[in-house]
This record gives sequence, C-alpha cells and structure tokens, in this order.
Amino acid sequence: MTTSDLAGSAAADIAESAASDIAESAAADFAESAMTFPGSARVETVMGRPVSVDIRTALPARELTPLLDDAFAWLRWVDDTFDPHRPDSQIARLNRGQTLRQIPELVEVLHRCDELSEATGGWFEARIGGVIDPSGFIKGWALERLSRALSNAGAGDHRIAAGNDIRVRGSIAPGRRWRVHVRDPRTDVVRKVVFAHDLGIATSGGSSVVDPHTGLIQDTLGSVTVIGPDLAVADAYATAIYAMGPVRGRRFAAGLARTRPYETMIIAKDGQETTTPGFLDHSAETRLAG
Repeated sequence: MTTSDLAGSAAADIAESAASDIAESAAADFAESAMTFPGSARVETVMGRPVSVDIRTALPARELTPLLDDAFAWLRWVDDTFDPHRPDSQIARLNRGQTLRQIPELVEVLHRCDELSEATGGWFEARIGGVIDPSGFIKGWALERLSRALSNAGAGDHRIAAGNDIRVRGSIAPGRRWRVHVRDPRTDVVRKVVFAHDLGIATSGGSSVVDPHTGLIQDTLGSVTVIGPDLAVADAYATAIYAMGPVRGRRFAAGLARTRPYETMIIAKDGQETTTPGFLDHSAETRLAG
C-alpha cells in the first residue's frame, strides 16, 4: 500500500467517525494539509472509543505502516492490562488479590497515581473503597508514552487523540502549529482553539467523576481542561480539579499555574468560563518564519 493510499484510507476512516469531535477535528486538519505535508493517519476503536493517530512527518510508507501498527498494538495492550472491567486484566486480578505478571509498567502507573494523589491532596485517587481503578490517569499516560515512542522513531510531527485527551508534537504542516478544538463535553460547544507544537490537552467532565472523599459522583462543574507538557499529568489534574468542585478547583488551578507548567480552563454548570492566564497564550495562532 502506498503513502497516498494510506492517506486516502485514513481520511475516509476519520470522516466515518465524524460523530466524535476529536475524529472530526482530525479529519479537517488532515484534509487541510495532506497535499503539502506527507504522512499518514489511522482511526481504530480502542478503550471503547475512536482513537486517531495522525503522523505528518515525511516518512516512506514502509516505515509509516509499521509505526501505526505498533501504535495501536500498544494501545490495545494498555487496555488489556489496565482496564479494571476486563476480568483478565492485571488491575482486575490485583483487585481480586490474584497473582500478577511482572510488568514494569504496572508498577510505574500505580506509583505515579500515588504521587498525583499526594500532589492533589487526595483529590485524584486511583484507590477508592479498596478498589484500584487508574482510569483517570491511564489514557493520558498511554498517549503520552506513545507520543514519545513516535518521536524516538523519527515521527516527530503527530497528533494522537482519544476522546477528550489529545497529544500533539511538531507541526501540522511546515511552520504551522497544531490546532485543537477544546469542546465542552456536555454541550459540544467549542470553548477554545488551542495552537501548539508540543502539548497535552485533557478535558474532564464527559464521564462520571467520583469525589474520592465521599465516594459520590461529583456534578458541580461543566468541564475542566488542563494543558501542559505531560498528558498523563494533565489528565490527572483535570480529574482532580473536577472532583474538587468550583471554589476549591479554581483555587487549586491558580496555584498549579504559579508553580507548575499546567494551565486550566474551568467551565461552570451555567457556562461561565474561568481560565488561568497562561491558557490564553495557546489560543492565538502564529506561523514560524521560513
């Protein structure tokens, strides 16, 4: 299969997933510059949702196809290993007290979840009611690891999207940053358009978030979007801020922006928007000279 065949197939796949706002945005971006920036893209259903991997680095088809194959093989492995609802996953076995395989990634994920629990004062928590569920971290972690692997393999220009978690690196076309529509997951309204060469974007609020202190579903905010250099961390912060609710969440987000390179947009239930100052720095498009 040639590079042009792959590009055509990817565009068709993405178009078929138009119901997903992430896939829809990827299709628009792909169509816009496919003629000027060679590459390839693919959409598959993993983790119960369409996941798109869009590579814009000019690589031959003999390299692009295996990269995409390996990308989705990695995501399926993560789902098989960490989904607590799969009876044969390592997380499910851990919750049942059964013997586990020796998997370094399992130790890493649990350790980082514990670190983020401490960093958020327990508002991000993968252990609730004696049950381990790293869902608020694992999707962002899987995409972040995949992004680094693609860069190490020479595919430094790419966009990976799974639901409301998006990781971009490099350029969508020569001299142009990636453009990401940040939508309110409840209303599908575009709240911000983010432009970046290297950024993780995570939005919480599209699915249930539990207050780890009470075990009850938190529903006092519309959505929370966190952007920063590590998608896994941004994902966990977005979950934690959503669980905190409006007052504590805004206070935590302001402190986070002062001390770490993570910016936040909070959408209240009435649609009112609050952003930390650095979030707006990513909302104006620029083009590099040359």
